[in-house]
Parts: sequence; structure tokens; C-alpha cells
Amino acid sequence: MIVQAVLLGIVAFVAQSEYALGTSLLSRPIVTGLFTGIVLGDVKTGIIMGATLELAFIGSFSVGASIPPDVVTGGILGTAFAITAGAGTETALLLGLPIATLTLILKNIYLGLLIPIMNHKADNYAEEGNYKGVEHMHLLAGIGLSLMLGVVVMVSYMVGSNTIGNLLNMIPDFVQKGLSVATGLIPALGFAMLARLLINKQVAPYFFLGFAIASYLEIPVTGVAIFGAILAVVVVNIMNVRQLPLQTTAGEVEEDEEF
Repeated sequence: MIVQAVLLGIVAFVAQSEYALGTSLLSRPIVTGLFTGIVLGDVKTGIIMGATLELAFIGSFSVGASIPPDVVTGGILGTAFAITAGAGTETALLLGLPIATLTLILKNIYLGLLIPIMNHKADNYAEEGNYKGVEHMHLLAGIGLSLMLGVVVMVSYMVGSNTIGNLLNMIPDFVQKGLSVATGLIPALGFAMLARLLINKQVAPYFFLGFAIASYLEIPVTGVAIFGAILAVVVVNIMNVRQLPLQTTAGEVEEDEEF
């Protein structure tokens, strides 16, 4: 138990290191679910639960000052508790979403109290021309957050594993069936969050085209992705061909004006 808790803490530390080392998408549940499954000795279940949580969190990205629920702790602990309890993907969703939301409170405290102090320190280093000091403040801020959340994951798994298992055993069957139904709805909510960020008049036809192909022609998702990639290449080539005559014409006009 202790070894697994420490390893899960390390997974959380590495996944959260984007704040210090840059965005690598290691924080996504589909990645952390895999490593959680490796740590707990059930890779297949870890991948399945991670993929399910990824659908729920697919639109959960930080945009500007908006900070979404923490997908790292939610993904790791939701998957870990569900695997330990021998439960299904609905349990991973049931636990992952509130855990991610609660962890956001801790993250906001860190970002709101400690990060400004380090920022001011970095400003002082910048005024002195000490670029090494600025670099150290940046790394310290990111690694500090990773360390905090790694400890949260480690302690939470050690303390809450048995408690969560007992709690899940107390849930009535009809509630568990309801959670199973909700498992199919929450990924749709995740896609809706993502579509809200991306959808516009230009891309909407392609979105509905993909939906129609998958629904009425019963083409698998992989086939739809391949078809979409080919269509994207064709559209880009057509746009490039249309722009070439315009550029040539503009060049000829400029030459005429010179004479």
C-alpha cells in the first residue's frame, strides 16, 4: 500500500510538472490512467478508466485566468480508488470529478498566495539582470505545485483507499445503475465543453459531417478520423490553389504600375 501510494505520488508529480517544464499533455487522464494501472497492476482497467475520464475532461483546459478542475489528481485518484475497490468506470467518474474540483481549491490557494510572492522575487531578479534567479523562481513555482499535488495524491490514497471501498459497498444497486447511465452522459458533456470553445460557422459543417458519417454509415471512429484527415488535406490544397492566381495577378499589377 505504501509503495503504491508513493508511486502514485510520483506519477502525479511528473504529470503536474507542466507548470515548470511546459505543456506535454502528461497530465491528461488517458496518460495518468495508464500509469496508475501500471502501478496497481491492472493496466487494462487503468487505460479504460483513463480513457473514460479523458472524455469527461476533454474540454478541461486552462484558458487565460480560468482554471479548470485538476485533472491530474482527479484522474489518478479516481482511477486508483476504482481499481482498488474492484469497481467500474462509473465509479472512476463518480470519484474523479469531485476530487478534481476539491483539489482545485488547494491549487487556487497555491496560485493565489505563493505564486505572487515568487513573481515579485522574479521581478527583482529581472531588475538586477539576474536571469538565473528568474529561472530558479519559475522552476521553484512549478515544482512546488507538482510536489504539493504529489503529496496530496500519496496521502489521499493511503488514507482513503479502504474508506472509499467501504463507502462504495454501501451504495444501493439502483444508485449504481444510475451511475452507469451517467457514465454515458458525462463524456457527452466533456465534448460539449470542447465544442463550445472550438465551434464556429467555418468548422460546424465538418462537425456535423463527422457525426452523420459515424451515425448513419456506421463507420468506426478510426475510419472517421482517417476520412477527416484526407478531407483536411484536400481542403487545404484547394485553398492554396485558389490563392495562387490572386498572388500572380497582384504581382502583374505591381509590375504594370512600375512602368
